[in-house]
Amino acid sequence: MNTTATDKAHDAPLIKPKTSKDDRAMVGFILVIGLYLLITLAFPLYAMLSRSFSTYSFDLTNFELQINKGNGWSATTTAAELNDAIGKFSPDELLTSSDGRLAPTEFFPDFSFRGTTNYKIRQVTPGTSFLFGTERVDDAKWHEYSSNDFRRVVVRASVDTGLDNYFTYFSTPSLFRSIQNSLFIATLSTIITITLAFGFAYALNRSTMRFKGVFKLIAMIPILVPSLLPGIALVYLFGNQGMINGLLMGESIYGPIGIVIGSVFFTFPHALIIITTALAISDARLYEAATALRASRWRTFWTVTIPSARYGLISATIVVFNLVITDFGLPKVIGGQYNMLAVDIYKQVIGQQNFEMGAVVSVVLLIPALLAFVIDRVVQKKQVAQLSARAVPYIPKPHKQFDRICLAYCSAVGVFILGLIVVCQYAALIKFWPYNLSLSLDNYNFKVMDGGGWGSYTNSIRLGLYTAFFGTIVVFVGAYMVEKTSRFVPIRSGFQFLAMLPMAVPGMVLGLAYIFFFNAPDNPLNAIYGTLAIMVICSITHFYTVSHLTAVTALKQMDREFESVASSLKQPFHRLFTKVTVPVCLPAILDISIYLFVNAMTTVSAVIFLYSPDTTLASVAVLNMDDAGDIAPAAAMGMMIFYTNVAARLIHLFVSRNLVLKTQAWRV
Repeated sequence: MNTTATDKAHDAPLIKPKTSKDDRAMVGFILVIGLYLLITLAFPLYAMLSRSFSTYSFDLTNFELQINKGNGWSATTTAAELNDAIGKFSPDELLTSSDGRLAPTEFFPDFSFRGTTNYKIRQVTPGTSFLFGTERVDDAKWHEYSSNDFRRVVVRASVDTGLDNYFTYFSTPSLFRSIQNSLFIATLSTIITITLAFGFAYALNRSTMRFKGVFKLIAMIPILVPSLLPGIALVYLFGNQGMINGLLMGESIYGPIGIVIGSVFFTFPHALIIITTALAISDARLYEAATALRASRWRTFWTVTIPSARYGLISATIVVFNLVITDFGLPKVIGGQYNMLAVDIYKQVIGQQNFEMGAVVSVVLLIPALLAFVIDRVVQKKQVAQLSARAVPYIPKPHKQFDRICLAYCSAVGVFILGLIVVCQYAALIKFWPYNLSLSLDNYNFKVMDGGGWGSYTNSIRLGLYTAFFGTIVVFVGAYMVEKTSRFVPIRSGFQFLAMLPMAVPGMVLGLAYIFFFNAPDNPLNAIYGTLAIMVICSITHFYTVSHLTAVTALKQMDREFESVASSLKQPFHRLFTKVTVPVCLPAILDISIYLFVNAMTTVSAVIFLYSPDTTLASVAVLNMDDAGDIAPAAAMGMMIFYTNVAARLIHLFVSRNLVLKTQAWRV
């Protein structure tokens, strides 16, 4: 039977290109960094989710006891029967945490450790355990103790898996109300912030007003301070003894008003960056067409400006909403009795030692953060190019009245931002508000304050430097491998998912997840718990996504011909990486490092559960001093963080300019 050439072509085996040594090495790097993200992100989140379904209680029916007062052993009875007889513990009181312990001596009202009575105890079924001192007993045998020894016996709680914790949470009005409060504050703050940021960005991009550079610098100030600092400034301004508390007309700054004002302050630059980018790529031809059609400025605004910037506005809205609903520092300082989800996690874990309920609140907080992240991803996929190759950049024309309005508006926003910073600095210098207003440096004597002294400040600098150094290496190497490898699509896709996930995980949730995972006794990484290393790892992971996107954006600007040329010259990828890629991407690498440093210096939520007495941080010290009533020293420490970040930014600017001039003359 004859076969055609086409049939022969179909029957021919497919020849797959061989995997080169470089490909195998690069995918190896992807797997290593992917494993890092699994260990530092996925596994802790799974541990936290598992813990949220765990309910602990004392199963008194599982423990049998006998006593011998010298005339033989009594009949066997359970701890539950003894409890019922004396009415010691109600069912609700038998609910406990994972570390719950109960002394069986509680069931013997006449117990005395000096007595001659002997006691026997055993478990009916193994699965729980009891402790004799530090010795864990988990068998089902009888164990005999004297009175003196029996007082050292404690019953451990047993665990049950189910939705009981969630039923408890949603049936507790005070806890459930935190969801409503958080959504309300996040929504209101987002509306105000986006409105103010859009007006500011519009003035910068659509006017010819003076001092644009100054206003841009002022607008970025909130990024350099922890979110607690605006709360402290608002206390000095509008608190019970505030400078201008009469402006609130009897309303209290402690609650939703203070949280909203502070949230607008610290989220403003994040929204401004995104909206400014969206407005900067407008096509001047559209405005010329609108002018030719005699469209009013108002109609042009709604038919040209807003549609071209809509994706930027949506992204900014989602970012601000996420920042507000997951923030811990600000509502902790100025929230008063107005509960929010992030503060509830802190109260459950630190205040009540109820880690399971803390895990439940974390899962609840994770839901809106994940939804916001998913919406942002969907919006970005639908976004199309707004600036074509034929586009003409928009150049604003002078308009005296409009320019004056823009200058006045930006000045008002600038006064708001600078005002809160100046108030904090003033509070840090006065001796005792409002009774002794003389200036002094006494508030900078941190060694006599609750907060860890100057050691907490040096720890923060160390954390920032380690996070910037190691984080930049991990992030950039991971981004390079996944961007420059064309093979192994499933592995690369999985890595990209892990790299995007940290953006959706609030700092409080990640910190609590680290407790459940790294503090487990059977975890071989348990040794790093309570050290500076775990906070460095947490900070790198928490801020991984933005750094990764920055690196990928820089790498996409490099033509893939570089890899083709290097391959034709038989040069290994690591030579191309060190000799070409790193020098070309040096500005982005420096941007990643300063981003990680500044965020490590200012973060509170991600590390609040992870520090030890030896590794207290400056941002945590601000919180602890505020809790102790040392508000002025807290402001002083907050200003030290601000000045350190300003210095870091200046050093970054100096180093960037010099390195770019030396290594990237081709850019000029």
